[in-house]
This record gives sequence, structure tokens and C-alpha cells, in this order.
Amino acid sequence: MATMESLIGLVNRIQRACTVLGDYGGDSALPTLWEALPSVAVVGGQSSGKSSVLESIVGRDFLPRGSGIVTRRPLVLQLHKTEPGLQEYAEFLHLPKKKFTDFSIVRKEIQEETDRVTGKSKQISPVPIHLSIYSPNVVNLTLIDLPGITKVAVEGQPESVVLEIETMVRSYIEKPNCLILAITPANQDLATSDAVKLSREVDPTGERTFGVLTKLDLMDKGTNALDILEGRSYPLQHPWVGIVNRSQADINKNVDMIAARRREHEFFATSPDYGHLATKMGSEYLAKLLSKHLESIIKSRIPGITSLINRSIDELESELDHLGRPVAVDAGAQLYTILELCRSFDRIFKEHLDGGRPGGDRIYGVFDNQLPAALRKLPFDRHLSPQNVRKVVSEADGYQPHLIAPEQGYRRLIDSALNYFRGPAEASVDAVHFVLKELVRRSIGETQELKRFPTLQSEIAAAANEALERFRDDSKKTTMRLVEMESSYLTVDFFRKLPQDMERGGNPTAPSAADRYTEGHFRRIGSNVSSYVGMVSETLKNTIPKAVVHCQVKEAKRSLLDHFYAQLGKKEGKQLAQLLDEDPMLMERRQQCAKRLELYKSARDEIDSVSWTR
Repeated sequence: MATMESLIGLVNRIQRACTVLGDYGGDSALPTLWEALPSVAVVGGQSSGKSSVLESIVGRDFLPRGSGIVTRRPLVLQLHKTEPGLQEYAEFLHLPKKKFTDFSIVRKEIQEETDRVTGKSKQISPVPIHLSIYSPNVVNLTLIDLPGITKVAVEGQPESVVLEIETMVRSYIEKPNCLILAITPANQDLATSDAVKLSREVDPTGERTFGVLTKLDLMDKGTNALDILEGRSYPLQHPWVGIVNRSQADINKNVDMIAARRREHEFFATSPDYGHLATKMGSEYLAKLLSKHLESIIKSRIPGITSLINRSIDELESELDHLGRPVAVDAGAQLYTILELCRSFDRIFKEHLDGGRPGGDRIYGVFDNQLPAALRKLPFDRHLSPQNVRKVVSEADGYQPHLIAPEQGYRRLIDSALNYFRGPAEASVDAVHFVLKELVRRSIGETQELKRFPTLQSEIAAAANEALERFRDDSKKTTMRLVEMESSYLTVDFFRKLPQDMERGGNPTAPSAADRYTEGHFRRIGSNVSSYVGMVSETLKNTIPKAVVHCQVKEAKRSLLDHFYAQLGKKEGKQLAQLLDEDPMLMERRQQCAKRLELYKSARDEIDSVSWTR
């Protein structure tokens, strides 16, 4: 069964986890658990008796005192009731396992811990100090002591501190899960009370506000605060509680707090004004009232808190999956990470080529469309026109005209015609190179984990493109050799099998002396060369793609990053770390999410550890 002690202790443990892991509300960039937890914030102006109320509830002197703004950081004060007879002690969250039994040292540590964060310049900070007090003289309760509201900055403080304090106080008490302990001195006009003014603004119905009147013993003679305490002048949904603080003389004399509680009890019990309210007045009653109400609030909010925790865990785990795992610190693990990222990129690149992802089909388009179109556009009609054939044959004959067939003329015509194939061959190599480069770029962008590491992205892109350049050079050499081989050795059978000239019954390549230099003769030569070139064109249309695929596509699939891998093996730890240099903002976000996820899982475990009853 969930008891009052286990419920409040549960929230205490979750609040401590919040502070350890950096969640104290007000951070819209990350989900916050702190603001979902029920809490009691102590609000009051300077010299309102706020510190005295807290010390009365605890029964110990432990808070710093002095002029000006003494409380400059929120103090999360968690009270734990222990068995009678056990020694009282205090623990700070920032000093785990160190027990303080001297509460004057507790006061000193609060001052020093405040200065560690704010410096001694009297600045304020929203980062809370976490203090737990274990005592048989307290009830289970968590109180958040906030800086006293002020209207004027003291010496050494910027004017902005007035607004900063009000903003901080508001950030706590405007949350719907926060109970407000509004402390006002009875010898001050309630209408001018800073605590009442702020609580009325954030809680106009008074549903979350507990009003506390201090210094009742210091009111002018003949006056009392019954209109307030009985709820007539400023009604709240919870009854007002009167407190009698220790006098400054008692504080100076270190009057025992237990004795001070007895005096307070006697004041109300013997007062002609407040005697009928005595059982519902004083710091002990206030502590019990708050503890009981806090327990009921916690019990009603647990289902919503549990739902928030589970939803936030899912959201944070999803974001961490997107952000990726933290980078390893040792060189071996870093090398492994880099190789894994390279393999992921290489796998995606191959999927593009093999059809698992789009883009590889553009390579086939080069061979099926671009290369044939380029071959068809070659200027063979002009090159093999009768006029050009006459010119080439005549120049090849020199001063001695050919006798039978213009052997040298044929060879020159064929050789110069085959030279035209170099252009489409090179263009095919370049077109496939462009497609491969584009697939590298797309594959890097599609390798999700790689997006974290811009330096490694650049290095992989540079290494892949450098490899593609080598493959292109090799492919150009190979395709040029194919063209050159066609020029180096002609297929003689082609000419031997040319159809006979039907009119003369002889070989058209062996004209009679009469028609050796007629236009028809040169037209036939051009036609024969054109037929041969067409045969070569069909051959190259098939062999150029083979060479390009073998030298570029297959090599890209097989060894795109081989050179990069060899270079990686020579790098030292520092160089590997530079390759895994993440965006600092992304690293910070991952750390924040990881800490916040740890918090929510810890909170879930805490809630699961409590036995619940309906």
C-alpha cells in the first residue's frame, strides 16, 4: 500500500534525480519532468519571515541570514521523518554520502555552494541546491525556498536582479502542479504584500495557495489579524495559518528551536484574539497541513506523471536513434566506426548500381541512347563524299596514279574515318563518370549515420571521386585502344567479299583505265568505305559499353574505397578522431537527450518500486 511517507519520498527521489540530471524546469528545448511533479514553493518578500518559517518547520537554524538578497538560488528542502531517538543530520546532493550533524556548517555550505555557481557578485541562478534533512522532529515534506522578492537592487547587484527574481519565482509558482506558500508579515498591509500579489496573479481562485501570516506578536497593540486568518478580508480555498517567529534577540542568543515552538504554541493557546484558532495555528500545524495536502495531490497526479514519463521515454529514444550513438574515444573503436560508416555508404552505392535504388539505369541509358545517337551523328557523309574521296585518293597516289585499286587511298579514308569514333567513345566514358559521381553524392546523403560527421563525409566523397577519376582514365585508355585496334588491322575479308560489278563482271575496286577517275568510281569507293565503317560502328557500339562497364562500373562496385581504406590504416588516433568530428550542437543535443532519458527511466523505476492501491 502506498503510504504518505512513500508517496512524498517517491517525489523526493524523483526531484533529486531531476536536479542531478539537469532538469529544473523552464527548458522548452527538452521535455521536463520537474514541472509535472507536485511541489511547495515558499514565496515572500525580503524580511517577511520566510527563513524563520522554514527553520520553524525544520526545528533547526540552518539558513543563511543577512541584509539584502540572501537566498540567490532555489533551495529544494526535503524533510524525512525518522524514528524517535535517532540523530538528526543533513545531506547535500552535491556532496553525496557526507552527513552534516552541525547545522551551522549546513548554513555555511549553502552560502559557499551558492557562491560556486553565482560567484560573490550577488547574482542569482535558477540552478537549485538540494538539501535533505533527516529528523524525528519533522514531517515528510518537500519545500522549495525561492529568493525573496525585492523592489530595489542592493549595492553590488545590477538593476535587472529585481526582474530576474520575479521571473524566477513566477517560473515556479505559475505551474499548475505547484502549491504556493505565500508568506506575509502581519504587521504589513496585506494589499502591498509581494507574495499575495504574485500568488493572486498566478492562482486567482486561491486553489493552490496557502497563506501564512508571520510576526503576529509584533502587531500594534489593540489590533489583530482575525479578518485575514478567518478568511474574510482575503479568502483562500485553504485556511490561513498564523506563525510567531523567534525574535531577533532569540536568534542572537541561539534559543533552541524546540523551545521556540513551545513559545509559539503558548502564544496562540493563551491569546485572547487567537485562542479559538490555536489548534490550527503555528509552524508544526502548517507542516502537517502541507504534508497531508501534498500527499493527496501526489496520489492524484501519479497516473498523469506515469503517462508523461512513458511518452517522453519513447520520444527521447526515438530522437537518440535519429542522432546516433555517441562516438567512441579509443582509436580502435573509432576505426571500426569509420569502417562501418564506409560500408554503409558502399552498400547504398551498390544498391543504386544494381537497381535496389534508382539512378543506376542512367548508365544503361548512356549505352542505349547516347552512344548510338552520337555514332549516327558522325560526319561520314561529308567525309566519304565523291569530292573528298577524290581528294584523299589523289593525294595518296602521288605522282603515280594507282593501277588497279587505290590501296593507299582506301587505307587513308578508313583510318581517318575511324578516328571519328574517338569522340563518342570518350563521351561515353565521361557520361558514365558523371552518373557515378552523382550516385556517390546521393549515396553519401542517404547514409543516415554519416550525416553526423561532415568531415568524414567530405573525405569519403573526395576518396570516391578520386577513385572514379582513376577508373575514368583507365576506361578512356581501354576504349581508345578499341578504336586504335580497328585502325591497326583492317578486316580484309570484308573487301574480298564485296559484290561484283554486274555491268563489267569485274571487281568494282579494279576499274578500267577509262573510268578510273570518274565520279562513279569515287562514289563506289566511298560506298565501300562507308560499309566497312558501318560494320566497325556496330562492333564498337557493343564493345565500348563492355569496356566502360568493366573499367568503371565494375571497378566502382569492387574497389571504390580501397585506397581510402589503405590510408585509414596509417592514421593515428588523433587523425581518426578528426574524421569523426561531429557538429558541436548535435553532440550537445545528444548528451542532453541521454541525460534526460536517464532521468525518465530512473523516475519510472522509482514509481514501479512503490506498491499502489486503488
